[in-house]
Amino acid sequence: MARQLRAEQTRATIITAAADLFDRHGYESTSLSDIVEHAHVTKGALYFHFAAKEDLAHAIMELQSQASRRVACEIDDRGYPSLEALMRLTFGLTRLSVEGPIARAGLRLATGAVPVRPPVPHPFTEWLDLVSRRLVGAVKEADIHQDVDVDAIAHSLVCFFVGTRVVGRSREPNTRLPRRMAEMWHVLIRGLVPVPRRPRYLSLAARLEREVMAVV
Repeated sequence: MARQLRAEQTRATIITAAADLFDRHGYESTSLSDIVEHAHVTKGALYFHFAAKEDLAHAIMELQSQASRRVACEIDDRGYPSLEALMRLTFGLTRLSVEGPIARAGLRLATGAVPVRPPVPHPFTEWLDLVSRRLVGAVKEADIHQDVDVDAIAHSLVCFFVGTRVVGRSREPNTRLPRRMAEMWHVLIRGLVPVPRRPRYLSLAARLEREVMAVV
């Protein structure tokens, strides 16, 4: 049992070290030797868990996918209105990016040349599905305009969400992400939400930003 626990801890250490390097330097510029040095493990320990660098990338994207689904499920279990659930989801994913390198590296890998292996879905495909389902609910609940093209809005929102993180990666600290997410929602709310309902959701965006900033 103790040996298995140590093996799991070593694997997690290697993944975190790889994610940190992939996030800061990119997949192509990071070697297995760099990861070994950064994780403070032996090459034998690394190769015991991962046969190639691509296996590490896949493990990171799998963890990112699991974390995204976990955040979505936790929010859904609380029974929020669909638009609020969508806003909380984007801030929840933002919090993951601020807290640790797994989500940040997963995004960088997704925007690079690393293939995603089934059954793990591509992050953008997964996020489009999560966003689309909540937008459909928001239309039914009359929290967004009834005549919107849900597919187009979902695509634009995911592009906005991803683009904010990609651009910010090289221009400002990760702790700026919650502010950028609030700014994103201020733009979207004014275009999507009927006027009488806007104050509630504008206030929610500001509150969610404060909540994320309070724990990072």
